[in-house]
Amino acid sequence: MNASGEAAGPARGSLKVPLDRVVVLHDEIDLPFGEIQTRLGGGLAGHNGLKSLKRGFGDAEFWRVRVGVGRPDSTDPEIVASYVLGRFREPRAEVEALVSSAAGEAEALVERLGSGEE
Repeated sequence: MNASGEAAGPARGSLKVPLDRVVVLHDEIDLPFGEIQTRLGGGLAGHNGLKSLKRGFGDAEFWRVRVGVGRPDSTDPEIVASYVLGRFREPRAEVEALVSSAAGEAEALVERLGSGEE
């Protein structure tokens, strides 16, 4: 994800997809585990993948499905990186439910965008 803009930017350009029709699902430590939020644009909150996408797209006004993974007890960048790159601490069934819910939110967003609702 940290270098996703290198591929996503040229792909979007080649396919001529308007930026407000791009949907990105990403982990979000600023949301508690299990919470999911959808929004258009916004800050990058230090998320390296979102920074890369902004560079690749030339702007940050794309749709995000923010998937809450919770925050570690530290703000140390190495501990935070280890936390988001490590294995989930929650039970497997809860992680599977989160992935399923995030996929459902993404599908619902795509349907709304396709119907002109936003």
